[in-house]
Amino acid sequence: MCLEAQPYIPVEEYLAREATAPSKSEYFNGTVYGMAVGTPEHSLIAVNALCELYIQLRERPCRPYNSDQRVLIEATGLRTYPDISIVCGPARYDPQSRQNLLNPIVIIEVLSESTEAYDRGDKFAHYSLISSLREYVLVSSHQKCIERFTRQEGDTEWTYTRCMDPEGSLALSSISCTLDLPAVYREIDLPEKPLRRQVPREELA
Repeated sequence: MCLEAQPYIPVEEYLAREATAPSKSEYFNGTVYGMAVGTPEHSLIAVNALCELYIQLRERPCRPYNSDQRVLIEATGLRTYPDISIVCGPARYDPQSRQNLLNPIVIIEVLSESTEAYDRGDKFAHYSLISSLREYVLVSSHQKCIERFTRQEGDTEWTYTRCMDPEGSLALSSISCTLDLPAVYREIDLPEKPLRRQVPREELA
């Protein structure tokens, strides 16, 4: 979720500003959006996940990037910074700015209260238009839960998988890696939160 919209600016001005800005911003349709600041838990979860993937990928032709790597969704023009993005094979960059990665195979976002609706909704809609993307992963920062959306044959359908077992793991088939929940949530103290149900309308009367 982005915080504050500003007046229209051309993409060239955005790129120039972003090169020296003290904090990161998204760009979409001529508008710059300041990005939310993450919590310590959010940051540590992202680091843990990145480290686990780096160890598994270091002898292979795949590279994980942290949130400093901007991604450009060519189909929509959104420029944003995923928490983790992974490329296998040669990386492809936007000719206008080498900072804009074009071909991630996996994108991982660590959820927070201020970003969850955006990451699940509009942002996923943007990401789903990246032709190289095979898996989109959401990691909760308020409970031990990792969710995965996997692109199916034909490129238009995604299957959903979730792991909430604190001692469990979730496989990322596109890169032959595994995210183990104990490793991702190492040093993170989160209360166990049971699933909630929607209150039937008649119970509200």
